[in-house]
Amino acid sequence: MVSTVEQDIQPAIQPAARALKAMAHPLRLHILCVLGNTEVNVQDIVGEVGTSQSNISQHLAILRDKGIITSRKDANRVYYRIQDRRILNLIGMMRDVFPAPGLREGLTDS
Repeated sequence: MVSTVEQDIQPAIQPAARALKAMAHPLRLHILCVLGNTEVNVQDIVGEVGTSQSNISQHLAILRDKGIITSRKDANRVYYRIQDRRILNLIGMMRDVFPAPGLREGLTDS
């Protein structure tokens, strides 16, 4: 028998698990840390992360598909940003639990 609480939580579990799985990849987490609370174009992400543009674009597509980031096009450049500030809070909490130079300070600053 499934409790009412479990029935209320169940619809949110799958999307949350998919988003966390997408964020759990080391390169995608690095991309999110590069984005922080700013808008960054693909070329700058490539320069910061240090892999090919096609590789970055594939990972950005996954993050966008999961609703973690959003993009806008300006002339011939595409800019990305984290869609929900709560993601920044989550990354900030991860930084507190797992201190690492790649998890930039100030991710949760306004």
